[in-house]
Amino acid sequence: MASAVKRASYDPYRNIGYAYDGSAARVLDGEEVLRPRPHVQPRHKQIARPQVEVRPAGKVSLFAVTGFAAVAVMAVLILMSFVQLSAISGEMVSLDSQMTDLRSEEATLRARYELAYDLGAIESAVTSDGSMSRPQAGQMVYVDLTEPDHVVVYNAEEAGGSFLDTVEEMIGSILSYF
Repeated sequence: MASAVKRASYDPYRNIGYAYDGSAARVLDGEEVLRPRPHVQPRHKQIARPQVEVRPAGKVSLFAVTGFAAVAVMAVLILMSFVQLSAISGEMVSLDSQMTDLRSEEATLRARYELAYDLGAIESAVTSDGSMSRPQAGQMVYVDLTEPDHVVVYNAEEAGGSFLDTVEEMIGSILSYF
């Protein structure tokens, strides 16, 4: 029978003096082998933020400070006026109750005064000793108020004067206020 011949498989690089590194580029002796490095992407993608110009800090205006101070002073004055108003209101309530007490006391005193003096007894006592007498018919005077009231001014100044006198009087009256 025929013997089986074993053939060796063909290896084109078996007799070559360099080893195959998987690259098709030929490497010369003594030359540095450059291999491409794999591109590695970063794990976290950074977000690029736009650069924003920051406005410089402004100065505080003198008018703003003065305005805030004026508002603060007004607020304090309003609070002080409310305190004064509440104190005056409380004082008014106490004075009102005191006035009510005084009116009731006045009514009591008037009643006691009328009881203390009997006018009929006083009149009879004074007329009996002659120190006082009733008026006679000639001593009585009656006033008639049926006519309307009117006023008569005597020694009045003349109303008609020169224009310069009138202006002078007006300026004098205005200056009298200052």
